[in-house]
Amino acid sequence: MCYSAQVRAEYQAYVRHFGAQTSIEEFYELFWRRAREAYMCEIPKAMEDAFAKPQTEREQEIKALIDEFRASQANRYEETLFAQKTRLVEAQRKLEAKVTKAAQESQRIAKRKVDWAKAKLADLRRTESRRGDSRIFPDWYAPVLVVADGQRVIKPMRYHCLPAGRPEFFDRKYPGTFNARRDSLETYWKGVFGVSHGVVLAEGFYEHVMRHKAEGRELAAGEAEQDVVIEFKPQGMGEMLVACLWSRWTAAGKPDLLSFAAITDEPPPEVAAAGHDRCIVPIREQNLDAWLNPDLQDLAASYAVLDDRERPYFEHRLVA
Repeated sequence: MCYSAQVRAEYQAYVRHFGAQTSIEEFYELFWRRAREAYMCEIPKAMEDAFAKPQTEREQEIKALIDEFRASQANRYEETLFAQKTRLVEAQRKLEAKVTKAAQESQRIAKRKVDWAKAKLADLRRTESRRGDSRIFPDWYAPVLVVADGQRVIKPMRYHCLPAGRPEFFDRKYPGTFNARRDSLETYWKGVFGVSHGVVLAEGFYEHVMRHKAEGRELAAGEAEQDVVIEFKPQGMGEMLVACLWSRWTAAGKPDLLSFAAITDEPPPEVAAAGHDRCIVPIREQNLDAWLNPDLQDLAASYAVLDDRERPYFEHRLVA
C-alpha cells in the first residue's frame, strides 16, 4: 500500500523538470492555516525549506509563516523540556529518600520525554538537509503536478484522499484511501479516475511486511510474526513519476481540502518475493500529458498509460 514514500518535496524541482507553474496562493493558504488557525497537518521539512530563499513578496510571506510556526513549536518543546527536567529532578529526589516503583516510573518517563524534546529542538533548528526531510506518510503534504486550465501546475496536497462529494468523516472511516487500487478505479474511485489525475516525483517507497515473508521463509515453530519496514528503490532509475488521483473536497463553511492517493497495482516478482502484495505505478514521461489530461469517455486511454509503465527492478533493504 505505499504507506510511505521518499518524494521530491521542493516545488522548484517540478518547475525545472516539467516547466510547471506554482499555485503559490494554495501554498500560502496551507502555511497560513497551519500558523494562524492551528490546522493540524504534517509538512515535510524539505517542502518548508523550498521557501528558505524567497524570490517574491508572496514567498517572503510564506517564509515568515514558516518561521512563525517553527518559533511556536520551539516554545512548546522548550516548555516540555523544562517541565520534564523538573519532573526528573523531583523523581531523583524521591528515589534518594526511598526507592519506589512510582518514582522509578516517573524518572523513566521524564528521561524519555527530555530526550524527545531535545531531539525535536535539534531537528527544528538544524540547517543541513537530510534524506528523510522529503519522506511523507499518510496525512502528510507533498507537491503534486496536475493540469489546471490547460497548464501544468504544482499544488500542495495531503497524501490521503477525501474525494469530492463524500462526507467529511469518510477518510477517517476508510483510512487506507492514500492507496488507490487499480482494481477499484471504476468503483470506489468513480468520479475521480478519468477526471483528475496527478503525478508525484518519488525515488522510492516503504512498506510494512512480515519478517519471515521478507526473508522468504515460513514461520518457525513457536515464532511470532514480526512487522518490519522495507524500502524499495528502482534500480538504475532516478525519480519515478508516480501515477496519482486527486480531488478538491469542498463543503459549506469549511476550507477546501486538496488531497491525493497513489495508484497501486499487483507487485512485480521482486516486490512480491520481499513479502508485499502491492506496488506503485511509475508512468513513462512520454505519457505524462495523456495521463494529466484524462478523458472520462475514454478510460481505456488512461488504463493504457498505466499498462505502458516503467518497469524497473525494485531493490529493497530492511530499514526498521
